[in-house]
Amino acid sequence: MRFSVFVVAAALLLSACETTHQDRGALLGAAAGGILGNQIGRGSGQAIATFAGAVGGALVGAAIGSRMDEVDRMKMSQAHQHSLEYGRAGEETSWVNPDSGNSGSIAPVRTYQNATGQYCREFQQTITVGGKSEQAYGTACRQPDGSWKIMGG
Repeated sequence: MRFSVFVVAAALLLSACETTHQDRGALLGAAAGGILGNQIGRGSGQAIATFAGAVGGALVGAAIGSRMDEVDRMKMSQAHQHSLEYGRAGEETSWVNPDSGNSGSIAPVRTYQNATGQYCREFQQTITVGGKSEQAYGTACRQPDGSWKIMGG
């Protein structure tokens, strides 16, 4: 439960100011690293493992986010929108930028309605930048205009 508080606090901190692609990468990396650390740590070491995983993930995620160009982000966004709208659970939608060599994939994991009746989907994504791959989990919810907005990791 402490990890959930950390993720919410980080999300609020980053949403309070103008976020960059590096910031978003850091947030997704922190979430993925924190989850991994939380799963590895046991007993009194669990909090330390969660924190260490979150910090390490944030550093890696920030580096990846800062090295994605506008075409990478556009292709990733298009893949996200298509996958979240039409993809079945477990079905991957891939993207690639032949100019940069960067690529990624997204696969919906679960669909549900939140407390306000909004449709949301949990997803898993992989992004490869400069030959380094990172995985992250997140949730996106359908907006009134039909687009999908990532709500956090």
